[in-house]
Amino acid sequence: MTDIKELFADEVVTRAAVRDVELPYGAGTMALITLDNGFDHTKPSTFGPAGLTSLNEAVDAVAGRTDLAAVGVTGKPFIFAVGADLKGAALVSERGQALAIGKLGHDVFRRLGELDVPSFAFVNGAAMGGGLEVALHCTYRTISSGVPAVALPECFLGLVPGWGGTQLLPRLIGPANALKLIIENPLSQNRMIKGRDAFALGVADAMFEPADFLEESLRWAAQVLRGEVEVSRTDHTAEDWSQVVDGARALLDMKLHGASPAPYRALELVALARTASRDEGFDAEDQALADLLMGDELRAGLYAFDLVQRRAKRPAGAPDKALARKVTKVGVVGAGLMASQMALLFARRLEVPVVLTDLDQARLDKGVAYVHAEVDKLLGKGRITGDQANRLKALVTGSLTKDAFADADFVIEAVFEDMKVKQQVFAEVEAVVSETCVLATNTSSLSLTEMGSQLAHPERLVGFHFFNPVAVMPLLEIIRGHATDDATLATAFAVGRSLKKSSVLVKDAPAFVVNRLLTRFMGEVIAAVDEGTPLELAEHALDDLGLPMTPFALLQLVGPAVGLHVAETLHAAFPDRFGVSENMAKLVAAGKPGVYGADFSLDPEAVAIFSGGASPSTAEQVRERVLRALAQEIRIMLDEGVVAAAQDIDLCMILGAGWPFHLGGITPFLDRSGIAAPRFLEPGVASVPA
Repeated sequence: MTDIKELFADEVVTRAAVRDVELPYGAGTMALITLDNGFDHTKPSTFGPAGLTSLNEAVDAVAGRTDLAAVGVTGKPFIFAVGADLKGAALVSERGQALAIGKLGHDVFRRLGELDVPSFAFVNGAAMGGGLEVALHCTYRTISSGVPAVALPECFLGLVPGWGGTQLLPRLIGPANALKLIIENPLSQNRMIKGRDAFALGVADAMFEPADFLEESLRWAAQVLRGEVEVSRTDHTAEDWSQVVDGARALLDMKLHGASPAPYRALELVALARTASRDEGFDAEDQALADLLMGDELRAGLYAFDLVQRRAKRPAGAPDKALARKVTKVGVVGAGLMASQMALLFARRLEVPVVLTDLDQARLDKGVAYVHAEVDKLLGKGRITGDQANRLKALVTGSLTKDAFADADFVIEAVFEDMKVKQQVFAEVEAVVSETCVLATNTSSLSLTEMGSQLAHPERLVGFHFFNPVAVMPLLEIIRGHATDDATLATAFAVGRSLKKSSVLVKDAPAFVVNRLLTRFMGEVIAAVDEGTPLELAEHALDDLGLPMTPFALLQLVGPAVGLHVAETLHAAFPDRFGVSENMAKLVAAGKPGVYGADFSLDPEAVAIFSGGASPSTAEQVRERVLRALAQEIRIMLDEGVVAAAQDIDLCMILGAGWPFHLGGITPFLDRSGIAAPRFLEPGVASVPA
């Protein structure tokens, strides 16, 4: 078996340096261990075998000393530690290696909680995964109110907290709160909590401000040692864990349908923590970690994580940043819900004036009022200050004439999805803006080239396709029309970065990426129902993938009229692959919001519209039909050059359609399932090495 150190040959080693600190109030000497990989906060400290060995040596150095009152652990500026070095973990090919990684972490970390003197974790910065588990092994914890991220993200990547997290956290803060950090948050787009939230949950025993965090933490530690501060803990093992665990399992089944093993293994481990001894619990974590390290899910999760963290930050095909023009004012054509969401986002992120226009004062007033109400919500949640709220409200205004765009640098339309309407809008805007003003369209399916064909300067038209809700969905499809020049494109990417969106460059092709694939997906499901497949059977034929919502639930979200319009657009472009369902047209004509009623049960009248076909399919046939159609469409899109590579298709589907992280993107999933022939990616990408 290959030694695990060889797998981590490229490890950036986190060193554990020890220094003695004299505590105040005569409380004695503390040996303070500082975790530091030698880089600034942009390269957080992680643990591979060498880093764990360094920490173990540091504990060796202090464990035998009789002159110490306590041992402390802290991190470099802004970073406590962020967990395991997963680059090496992805190279594991033998279960023995996987088991060794789990055991090494446990063997080192647990020593912090088994010293002869109390141990203190001073969480001065980001603490994630194994970094948070280091702190959990200590006797006491303080946290800085400025910590931006506390999390156990392992389930997000297809793993479980494997170095004590599933055993120590539920006993500390109770099973319900622990499951929020271990399962719920990772499965909610890898949500992080801040230092204040962690303290409120009981993860830390005390919280101090960043400016003098270490000094105050040492003072507090001295008071604890002197008995002047008492830290009380609740015995959560006395609680009824079964109800919490059963409820969490039901939610997992509803969301994942058993598709992703990691959250289920994490749930089993949390349930075990109530009665297991430390040895039993840690051994169970080792076994779970070894099993998951040997599966495809981790590789898939790491592949998806790399796309989101790296490729999204360096968009393929984006022009030189130096070509981008400065944006000091934004115009938004329209004052509906989508336009109002965009206005708030532009004002909040760019901190520049944003002016909305619409056809009448009532619509304008409604749009501006929406922005003000959303600002008030942010203020109420404490996410902005009163001064910031007043400034945001002042930045967003309305105008009945497009003359208000005269000094704008970036104007985006969010009007009805009709080519003639959009062409008319841009003709009116072009008549009043400067020659360098970027014109952007939020179209979800229409041709940019046709849209700009009547402009005097079509080179400044660019697609800027948001996803709903605008503030939440991270993807921005940036579309280059036939005439779009590099300066316009560079400005669009610069604005996307300022909006904190992940941008992907897309060719001017019908429905671009996400809507094209979702429409093909929906079209195949609806066609199966039109042919006689029971709607409910087709609706759940792909549940085993763990998609964020079922096909007809997605239709309900976007609206049947919008779905029908996009289907018609794609049918016009690709009549051999995209059909238009007569039953869908009937659903729209009937004014139905979808096939579900207000209580989320199936609407018998809506279901009846789709009944009557004579060639039903099985669930497996529907599943294979959909996946083969997606594989075919992706192949055609790549051949057409809609995006630069398969990775961009995956990025778009992960960020714009909620394609599950545990599947690692749509193209590696199709590769692993044998649907794609030939493969989209090289063998071994997002899967266990052969």
